[in-house]
Amino acid sequence: MSRLRRHPVLSVLALALLGVLTVVGLSAATVWREAHHDDASDVQTADAIVVLGAAQYDGKPSPVFKGRLDHALLMYQEGRAVHVIVLGSNQPGDRTTEGASGRDYLIASGIPAAAVTSVPVGHTSWESLRAAAKVMDQRGLHSAFLVSDPWHNARIERMAADLGLRGYASATWTSAYDTRVTRMTAYARETFAYLYYRVFGGR
Repeated sequence: MSRLRRHPVLSVLALALLGVLTVVGLSAATVWREAHHDDASDVQTADAIVVLGAAQYDGKPSPVFKGRLDHALLMYQEGRAVHVIVLGSNQPGDRTTEGASGRDYLIASGIPAAAVTSVPVGHTSWESLRAAAKVMDQRGLHSAFLVSDPWHNARIERMAADLGLRGYASATWTSAYDTRVTRMTAYARETFAYLYYRVFGGR
């Protein structure tokens, strides 16, 4: 400590490093806490169920996407909301979109076509949620259960709030990250993604 007092620059660097580590630690704690809480246990109903897109293969949802869609299907069957909105655009060369393939899957699973909307816009969570917020505003819908992977909960809830929506995260644990190592990697990556969003917003 006495050495740091004799070197003000070292003192400033040490304080800056401590500040950075504190911010990262708080972000990690937020991501972890929100990942392990299902808002559907506290909130019974919302205006809509919003499903964040994931990969699809020529109209067939990937296992990750199917997990999200099945979770939304269950929530719809439980009467949690009467509208389901499926998000996601396409990749170069795709013949359909995540939103469209997800909508088709839910209709084939028994949800009435009139109750499912595809919003095939956006290659990021922010772009997709911003498009969804516009559609919801046009229809007078103001709250939604947000269905994605659990480590996304904190970030998509914050995005929804910034877009004027009341978002309640209800994640599915069906994911490509199915081992302890890959899940810890997902938490670490999402910690910095959440922190980046808090600092820079949706740009």
